[in-house]
Amino acid sequence: MRSEHADKAAVLLLGLGPTTLSALEALSKRFHVVGLVRAVIGQEAADGTVLRARSLGVPVHTDASLPAITALIKELRPACVVVSSYDRILPPPLLGACPFVNVHYAPLPRLRGRASVNWALINGQPSTAVTIHTLVPGLDAGGILYQQRIPIGVTDTVADLYEQLNRLLGEALADAVQRRLDGDEGTPQAEADASYGCTRLPEDGEIDWAAPTAVIDRLVRALVEPYPGAFTYLGAVRLWIPRAVPLDDAPCYEGRIPGRVIGVSRAHGFADVLTGDGVLRILEARRDGGASVRASEVITSVRMTLGLRVGDLLTRLAVLEGELAALREGRRDPQG
Repeated sequence: MRSEHADKAAVLLLGLGPTTLSALEALSKRFHVVGLVRAVIGQEAADGTVLRARSLGVPVHTDASLPAITALIKELRPACVVVSSYDRILPPPLLGACPFVNVHYAPLPRLRGRASVNWALINGQPSTAVTIHTLVPGLDAGGILYQQRIPIGVTDTVADLYEQLNRLLGEALADAVQRRLDGDEGTPQAEADASYGCTRLPEDGEIDWAAPTAVIDRLVRALVEPYPGAFTYLGAVRLWIPRAVPLDDAPCYEGRIPGRVIGVSRAHGFADVLTGDGVLRILEARRDGGASVRASEVITSVRMTLGLRVGDLLTRLAVLEGELAALREGRRDPQG
């Protein structure tokens, strides 16, 4: 009996991030996807990409280490490996095993490396892109098989951009992979135009209230789910800001303390906060470990100032020193 995959090229998909599901859907329509490498140990039942792979009959491999991937390629001998969201640079000997194709969400050669969509939004770039390219030694440096830009709108979040980029990826990936299998190595990148995005960590999301309103707005929009989020402090308590908008026609403050709350509406749920040049209206807020609520439920008074302030830290330090002194006195008390 003839296998349904007999005339299809074997492809191994390596993907850890939010681009992988679109890649899986696109590849499964044209190729025999012989495996999905995705590090979700203990979380398989909650991972939509893994569930979809299993529904398609694609084996899932949760060990995404380089030795495991090397062994898997030797075992499966795919015609091509497609990389869609992977956080390590693959070594040259591995890249020599078969053709490799990489998915990168940036207009290469600009923004090679990490957090490319976040950086594009944070930096106020007018557009971002899907780039599919041949994977060679060097960070995101291979020939371009496909590239398509999309504009970044003034209210777009990183989630909105991923939705658009994933849709483009689904339409273009299979054709790009087939081109690589047919021997096309893509259009060489202009190395002189290369730029890079560094890794972003959760602590990089802290809001600087002295920055311009537009800068803070872009940071908030660039870090919505699935990212940790932009955050500030209310006293010593960290406060996450999932939703906020610049306030048009904001009142002019010549006496300006960035981070100072200037208005709270319990009826509409927002809180207005001074920035370096205007006002940001916070719509939702979330304490560590809590759910998002209307901002006015957390930010309740115009006597509040957001951001970690030296005075707050010194007050907290004095309280802790007092508590420590009391504990020491208690230990000395023979009646204690």
